[in-house]
Amino acid sequence: MNFFKKPFHSFLTIFLLGLFSSQNTIADSYPSLTDSIDPVLQRNLERVIKSIGLEHAVKSKQLSLDLVDITDLNNPRVAAINGENMVYAASLPKIAILLGAFVEIERGKMKLDKKTYNTLVEMIRYSSNQAATKMYHRVGEARIAEILQSDRYKLYDPAENGGLWVGKEYGKAKAWKRDPLHNLSHGATALQTARFYYMLETGQLVSEPWASKMKEILSKPAIHHKFVKGLEQSRPGAKIYRKSGSWRTWHADSAIVESGGHKFIVVALAKNPNGGKWLQKMIVPMYDLIVPNVLAVNSHQLYH
Repeated sequence: MNFFKKPFHSFLTIFLLGLFSSQNTIADSYPSLTDSIDPVLQRNLERVIKSIGLEHAVKSKQLSLDLVDITDLNNPRVAAINGENMVYAASLPKIAILLGAFVEIERGKMKLDKKTYNTLVEMIRYSSNQAATKMYHRVGEARIAEILQSDRYKLYDPAENGGLWVGKEYGKAKAWKRDPLHNLSHGATALQTARFYYMLETGQLVSEPWASKMKEILSKPAIHHKFVKGLEQSRPGAKIYRKSGSWRTWHADSAIVESGGHKFIVVALAKNPNGGKWLQKMIVPMYDLIVPNVLAVNSHQLYH
């Protein structure tokens, strides 16, 4: 028996070392979003926020935004407003539970069977608190926190004022552990949420086929409000991969949007009774900063 166990153990060790080495190589090949601020996109985003009357929300830190053009994955263009401001984000941090599940699936610690897949779909597309709580305990509270803070991900990083955090189930139980910097049970920054999506798109979260499965679960949002409602009403046809969150006066939305050969990440976190309406209103002008308005371009060419 020992004859067979030893080679298998060696093979597994080599496989895992190769996997981690591969992930490090991928990470090294893409730029940091914090180093990719685009001055033109930044000015345009600030102009959009001013035009819809939300300067006051920015100044009072009631609103945080990250907009990332990833049409060229190797050259992301970033614009951010209060990007490192960490706030309560309601159901948005369920994406951290999704990541925890897929890390364990990639490692062979969990199986992506039909039951597990359906639970993840319920948690993300329908924002089921019951499904989120079930998966939170299945992956493990401490394990999710470890993954978020790991050197591989740094999705919760004290040097960046925190980030994604899930320190409590989505039920009545007391918090397991609130985040170390801000004492939040379910928190996020726009920056780290944008990094989550960028890492997903560039293969830095998990390898294939798991990355595609994660994105599949984020597709076809079943709750039609905020970003989804704004795009459906004014920019139909855009594909959106998304997770939102709402509780009392806290409103959050986050997504990868694909349209007309363009692709971008958008994250908005608001603390205001009208926050949901803010997000619905701002998504269309932010979309137009990335995706050219074909009718406007054709009209310009026709009359000039």
